[in-house]
Amino acid sequence: MKSALYPGTFDPLTNGHLSLIRRGCDVFDQIIVAVADNTPKKPLFSLEERVEMAREALRGDTRVLIEPFSGLTVEYAAKRGVCALLRGLRAVSDFEYEFQLSLMNRRLQRHIQTVFMMTDYQWLFISSTLVKAAASQGADIKGLVPENVRLKLLEKYCRGEVRQATPCLAPPHGGFRVS
Repeated sequence: MKSALYPGTFDPLTNGHLSLIRRGCDVFDQIIVAVADNTPKKPLFSLEERVEMAREALRGDTRVLIEPFSGLTVEYAAKRGVCALLRGLRAVSDFEYEFQLSLMNRRLQRHIQTVFMMTDYQWLFISSTLVKAAASQGADIKGLVPENVRLKLLEKYCRGEVRQATPCLAPPHGGFRVS
């Protein structure tokens, strides 16, 4: 069985991530969505919340496993016995970083390949950071993230839970619209 590891912070999981996971299932027998614990980012959601949101969004997809991990991604991939790391590319700026990272990973674990997939055109502009920025200001993010994620974001921001990772720290002037 050919398995790939799709690592990320997933803070939060977006429809762009889901698209890549589903397309990855067309290439690999199994995709392991590895939610990173040790990240230089300051996530809005805890590791447990990010894992649970991904599990709920992908419930029923038997070819996808969601699990938390810490440490070097490529070492975790080797431990899980995958043949590849799955990475999404939106723009040239993504490629430069991902190319450098893939070369280092190849140096550390020669038998693990990195497979790049271009993001579907409809998700090119989406990032977790932009989604958080929009949601923190009360914007309608319906259709950009799975519904369970949208509701969790609204819940966080309605309660005033923001962290340094949220681009817009102040709530919108008129408050939040929950719909």
